[in-house]
Amino acid sequence: MLILSKPLAFFDIETTGVNLATDRIVEISILKILPDGSKIEKTYRVNPTIPIPAQASEIHHIYDEDVKNEPTFAQVAHEIFNLLHDADIAGYNSNQFDVPILMEEFLRVNIDFRNPNRKFVDVFRIFQKMERRDLAAAYKFYCNKELENAHSAQADVRATYEILIGQLQLYKDSLHPNIDHLHEFSSDQSFVDSGRRLINDNGTIKFNFGKHKGKSVEDVFKDEPQYYDWIMKSDFLQDTKQKVKEIKDALKAKSGK
Repeated sequence: MLILSKPLAFFDIETTGVNLATDRIVEISILKILPDGSKIEKTYRVNPTIPIPAQASEIHHIYDEDVKNEPTFAQVAHEIFNLLHDADIAGYNSNQFDVPILMEEFLRVNIDFRNPNRKFVDVFRIFQKMERRDLAAAYKFYCNKELENAHSAQADVRATYEILIGQLQLYKDSLHPNIDHLHEFSSDQSFVDSGRRLINDNGTIKFNFGKHKGKSVEDVFKDEPQYYDWIMKSDFLQDTKQKVKEIKDALKAKSGK
């Protein structure tokens, strides 16, 4: 059994593609586990307001015709936020894909989903460290079931929840059924932003990409202030830009300029 001091929301999304900055959600399914063991389950079909590429539809079987009369993300954003805001978050490969996409969708409608006290449990990272296989193999290995309707958000999110329960049972000597431990175990580095462009290296925020990779953000902005302008004008995630702006503002306040 999971030991929960607050709700834990498993979620899975289907999208128009895999570009974190430009693609959109077409379906999101949420399975919220409450500390008393009760569950709340909700699935939303979403009009992405952009065409769904054929290659994406071939994977999740959601087509433009299926979502043309569905609400946009802006229309359901507050309902989704209210369902998730008091919960820790869990998913399958969620730290690298689902969470950044969801945060971008919220930021587009001026909702700040960031919460320094929220924990993130990535079931894929636990699986990757323990067995290194995909979702269908994980479901077969931990639950001894075949995953039907793969790439349906609802089927995937239910399977992800069952896999975590199976992992806790199989690795009971290594994994502890509390969210703080699972958060630490399933995270791979101390990334500052959802796009993984910034990393916290023992209290120093450094760039994790490009020509300044491994360098302190503050030092780069002092030596090359135009680099900040380039980031803000480029196609980075809104969350990355917000974090960069916060560092720039703090540096400005420190210097008194």
